[in-house]
Amino acid sequence: MPDKNILPAQVYIEASKDMHTRPASARMSCDFNLTFCMAVGRCSSRILCFCFALKLKGCMKITFWGVRGSTPTPQLENMRYGGNTSCVEVRVNGHIYIFDCGTGFRNLGKKLMAERGTTPIYAHIFLSHFHWDHIQGIPFFEPLYENSDNYFFFHSSSRVSGLQRAIEEQMADPYFPVNMSEMAAHRNFYDIEEDRIAFDDCIVQSLWLNHPQGCLGFRMETESGILTYATDNEPGHPVFDRNVRKLAEGADVLIYDAQYLPEEYEANRRGWGHSHWREAVNIARDSGAREVVLFHHDPDHDDERIDSIVESASNYFQNLRAAREGDTIEL
Repeated sequence: MPDKNILPAQVYIEASKDMHTRPASARMSCDFNLTFCMAVGRCSSRILCFCFALKLKGCMKITFWGVRGSTPTPQLENMRYGGNTSCVEVRVNGHIYIFDCGTGFRNLGKKLMAERGTTPIYAHIFLSHFHWDHIQGIPFFEPLYENSDNYFFFHSSSRVSGLQRAIEEQMADPYFPVNMSEMAAHRNFYDIEEDRIAFDDCIVQSLWLNHPQGCLGFRMETESGILTYATDNEPGHPVFDRNVRKLAEGADVLIYDAQYLPEEYEANRRGWGHSHWREAVNIARDSGAREVVLFHHDPDHDDERIDSIVESASNYFQNLRAAREGDTIEL
């Protein structure tokens, strides 16, 4: 039975007007006088929606659990900014939203277990794509194993094999000794494309970015502010350049891929699907974003190099920082 703090809620999904296989919008809601509420609907063929609302109040709280790109870097010279790969937690009025499940996802799981104890955990997880540095924390996320009353809702797009299969394959024999069927928590998988998903306290919009095999960027709109999460994006393609600026329009916080130095990118990193701090500044200026957080740090960039990147970039955009594990931004 769900926790008594769960309240009824409404949730809506709007399919992108650019999607030709589904109506421009669909609305599903539940408004029952119950302590627990779940809405499930179908639009055309495959969109579902759902929501749990917690009896909590507060601002948007953004916490960085993994900020590194490509591969974990546990070396001492990387410890100040952190060596875990991509994972960002967002709390909105107590609801938990998670962007990517790199190795930082493990530490988030430990924090949630310590915080919640036996109280069920409900979280929506948005995966930008399925490269290792964005999914390798999933097998080590303790709340997936420990409580059959936990609910985790995975949202992403896999154009090859389907979302559930894409996630499960990294834990299949012979790659991992435990498969996902042995996890106690409820796991639900929702394939999305370029959509707007509306929960009772926020709207999450997704658009495609420029990255090998595809990558979704996300925009979260709440009453307290707007967050843009746009990792793994290479500049230079007009469609994707427009997409990232649309996601970042008027954002209070823009988390953006700044893996390379501009000179590294120009020398021999074109076509690798990543960006640099100059493009982060360009996007912020073009879109009116208020704060830039440089993200997805290159594994060969130690703390001192990241410091120098921030110093250089701050000459062009003052309200700028580099993402650091454990840092929290509140809106």
